[in-house]
Amino acid sequence: MEFSHVPVMLEECINGLNVKSGGIYFDGTIGGAGHSFEILKRTSPDGKLIATDLDDDAIAAATKKLEVFKNRFAIYKSDYKNFETVFKAAGIDKIDGAILDFGVSSYQLDNAERGFSYMKSEAPLDMRMDRLQPLTAEKLINEYSQREIAEILKKYGEEKFASNIAAEIVKARTRKVITTCGELVEIIENCIPRKFQQNGPVARKSFQAIRIAVNGELSRLYECVLSLTRRLKKGGRIVILTFHSLEDRIVKQAFRFLETDCICDKSLPVCVCGKKKEIEIITKKPVIASVREMAINTRSKCAKLRIAEKIV
Repeated sequence: MEFSHVPVMLEECINGLNVKSGGIYFDGTIGGAGHSFEILKRTSPDGKLIATDLDDDAIAAATKKLEVFKNRFAIYKSDYKNFETVFKAAGIDKIDGAILDFGVSSYQLDNAERGFSYMKSEAPLDMRMDRLQPLTAEKLINEYSQREIAEILKKYGEEKFASNIAAEIVKARTRKVITTCGELVEIIENCIPRKFQQNGPVARKSFQAIRIAVNGELSRLYECVLSLTRRLKKGGRIVILTFHSLEDRIVKQAFRFLETDCICDKSLPVCVCGKKKEIEIITKKPVIASVREMAINTRSKCAKLRIAEKIV
């Protein structure tokens, strides 16, 4: 299956990044290279791009798509949260801009063997971004305790029936190992009362939660946003595209901290913390996709875009 992905809010992201010729940019989740291609095109003739991804298929597809730019880019197989190591390997200190797109690619969702989608009933329970890592969705579902599964569904999926679903998963796996997306969907659907099954696929929240847990998507996210933003040059921008409320909340909190001028107790007569305002938040409210884009690309409906500019 050919790797394909339509980047969400492409123009909004690139315009928000405010790219300039000769700049150095970081794409932490390169995917199909839609954003990266535009960055390199608009920073011609000598702009540079450093990128990361954990998906070997994405890296191969992105490398092929960007080959027209020859030696102006480098892609590393790495979690974007390990950007410090990547920057060191690339010989980079400060950057002119960074973009993080947390969406699962169309390829990953549509490719049944990757096991990301609740729509692919015969697909194996996998959900790994990095297919070499040992933890899969199948391992999590069949080996984690009932309490651990319930916590994952509640924390990462905000699933109100998390306890019921976890209990039924544990009961079902005593009869046979749960191996396919379809088996898990059936368990979930049987746990949710009919009156709560009117607003789209009921397995969506649970699949999101399991995917987040398998890939550690929220782990160290807050700290990463802080430290990556601090690697921007003055006037540089960070653009972050999120697809669910948990990610967006973390990004919002990190931006708010970076924008704060002092974190001292308000009862103190003078500031003793030394905290200075580091960024200007460009998007006071998150940007959402246009009605036209939502109609063309339904996966853009839940996307939120936040942009900040380094001021020191």
